[in-house]
Amino acid sequence: MERLDHHRDRIEEHLETVLDETEPAQLREQMREATLSGGKRVRPTLTVLVCDALDGDIETAMEFAVGIELVHNASLVIDDIIDESKLRRGGPSAWAALGHGPAIVTSDGLLGEAFAAFGDSNRAIETVSGALVHLGEGEATELMARPVSEEEYISLAQRKTGALFRAAAELGAVAAAADGEVVDAVGQYAERVGVAFQIRDDVLDATGDTEQLGKPTGHDADTDRPSIVEVTGLSPAEANERARAESEAALSALAEAGVADSQFSAYLSELATFVTERER
Repeated sequence: MERLDHHRDRIEEHLETVLDETEPAQLREQMREATLSGGKRVRPTLTVLVCDALDGDIETAMEFAVGIELVHNASLVIDDIIDESKLRRGGPSAWAALGHGPAIVTSDGLLGEAFAAFGDSNRAIETVSGALVHLGEGEATELMARPVSEEEYISLAQRKTGALFRAAAELGAVAAAADGEVVDAVGQYAERVGVAFQIRDDVLDATGDTEQLGKPTGHDADTDRPSIVEVTGLSPAEANERARAESEAALSALAEAGVADSQFSAYLSELATFVTERER
């Protein structure tokens, strides 16, 4: 656990360093507020854990971890505009605090810094570019071709949430110079974790407390957003069972990756369980 905390602390330090170098000053402050105001850092931690489990280059993984976290935060800024959500991580969302235009510029700035973090690694850039394509498809599907079945919902969750989780894990494998089969296997693991994360997020929106979550609850029902509860009619308990099934499938994919039995593979296993039990 000490090593894991160390990784998280270093990710936070790297994020601050990258953002502190942003110009102009006003954009820098907007990007810092959007990124450093909280967050679980699940995706960048996943990048570093996968790299560590594969005995890879942690310094490269740290750069990639910062990149994927900046991509994630850029996407959250846009999500809040689409959802008209005024609250994020217990404070005002970027658009609520700044207006739509400055919020979009903030998102663009975060994406620019993200791709700078990937340096000249074509594999990393291709990985994240592909994830952004899937993320865009997910956003479009949510707005214009809404799912009407559990199968369609899972497909949406794979794109909208699973894609960045998958990219995060694949970046860790890329940093470890892993072969294509290993990259794909850890990607499948992470995509399943991402879907489980999204399902649990939907359940928390339906049953959680706004103050505890740091963002509005009941938002899915109020905005007719396609959560698993709204699309399928499953009860929260039944939806949680679906999340656990995704978690178990993630663990099977992790086993296929051939990750060495170590404390880091144990952390990856714990992550698959954590996302189905988290309370925020």
